[in-house]
Amino acid sequence: MTDDASPTLGTGSPGKAARRAQRLSNRYGAQSRPEDLEWAPAVETMLAHRSVRAFTPDPLTERQLATIIAAAQSAPTSSNLHLWSVIVVDDAVLRERIMDLADSPNQSESFAFIRRAPTILLWVADASRNEEILTAAGAGTGSLDHLDSFLTASIDTAMAAQNAVVAAESMGLGACYLGSMRNLEAALCELLTLPRRSYVVVGMALGRPDPARVGGIHPRPAQEAVVRRNLDPAPALESWLPAYEEAYAAFRASQGLDGRTWRQAVVRATSRMYMDGRGDMRGAVEQQGFGLA
Repeated sequence: MTDDASPTLGTGSPGKAARRAQRLSNRYGAQSRPEDLEWAPAVETMLAHRSVRAFTPDPLTERQLATIIAAAQSAPTSSNLHLWSVIVVDDAVLRERIMDLADSPNQSESFAFIRRAPTILLWVADASRNEEILTAAGAGTGSLDHLDSFLTASIDTAMAAQNAVVAAESMGLGACYLGSMRNLEAALCELLTLPRRSYVVVGMALGRPDPARVGGIHPRPAQEAVVRRNLDPAPALESWLPAYEEAYAAFRASQGLDGRTWRQAVVRATSRMYMDGRGDMRGAVEQQGFGLA
């Protein structure tokens, strides 16, 4: 095993040990945290993840893009059905038309970075190829009318997108997911001339991070908040939330952000106003031919 792949926090050079300790500190703050991880290079990349909203103007190279797509295609795919596509948006005019649909009167300032990202990827749940094959074979397409088919396509797409993020970050690039692409889903599908049985699951801003404007790493709840073993009951909210609120508050203070709590952030991010048109997602995906029975 090489030094770079040393499995525990205490092995390897002092510099590596300090870097890994910082990875855990950034991810969990002052909460309880695991002390002993298998520090494979991919794990280091994933623990260093942060959303990037400031990019240099450098465009992605075709080699970088091909690498990212190859990584996405290496994600699992249910029954080998390949239920996703990706649209690379690097045309300025098309980007502006997309942003006109996705922009939010509630968050216009925070959305401005999307217009400056070198590349936007639109990750599309896409069962259109399967429908074409079934129709040509005279096999019927009834199975595509069920909720499970919609979920399967959406899950496949999300896994591919996350593989792309990990690959991009391993190359020194940065990314930010864009749920705003669903703000006016039906209009976006029309603009992109998406085929029947496809819809945009999520967008992604992608590029090289601006070293002068590096954002922080959001802390996550301690592992005991999200892990259950067998039939153990779910942990009580108050058993972990106070410690997470402290980590959340420390992060926001370090970034010069307001003092809202995580509870308040949850209420805000799940409000009807915050959805910005996504309340009609069911109608949009049904219009695209997905059955939700």
